[in-house]
Amino acid sequence: MKKSLAFIVVALPLLFSQCSVNKQISQAKTLGDCRYTIASADSIYLAGIDVRQLKKLEDINPARYPRLATGLLTRNVPLDARLNIDITNPTNKLAGINQLEYRILLAGQELFNGFLNQRIEVQPGGGRTRVPVRLNTNAYQLLTDSKTRDAFTQLVQNLSGASGTQPSKLTIRIKPTLDLLGKQVNYPGYITIDQDVTNKILLGN
Repeated sequence: MKKSLAFIVVALPLLFSQCSVNKQISQAKTLGDCRYTIASADSIYLAGIDVRQLKKLEDINPARYPRLATGLLTRNVPLDARLNIDITNPTNKLAGINQLEYRILLAGQELFNGFLNQRIEVQPGGGRTRVPVRLNTNAYQLLTDSKTRDAFTQLVQNLSGASGTQPSKLTIRIKPTLDLLGKQVNYPGYITIDQDVTNKILLGN
């Protein structure tokens, strides 16, 4: 009887740990089956300038904005924004994760990267969750490299709400991180979302 009781005492924590691991894996896999949409963007500043002031191509002019000129001279042009992503779960299983890595690309070049260390949960049967992602990067290379300059200028105009601007194609790559028995393990591969975003989408209209 004592041996049986000792076995139960030792086995129960292991059993619960294994159940927790299986639950995390299941919810992370379901997250990969969800639909992702860039819903809107806000609080967007380029070199401290509210991008809503940059509605025309000629507005992105260092001569008009000393901060932008200084940033180009020092090769440090900070871009800050908040991107709001909607996650919809069409499955009959709960989708969820406690931490994830994200990368956002423009014209094949990485624009932002970072981690979200918070619980994200999307209910089954069409449940939807909005996840705000805080972004900040040095946009100097994007502004000065001929391979990305036009795409980045177009993105800034879309972010500003300028009319008549072609959509910007953004790629978002998400990799959930699992906590398996105290060890952080990355989900195999990235969840990739390609989306053409317009000024109306980015402004939440």
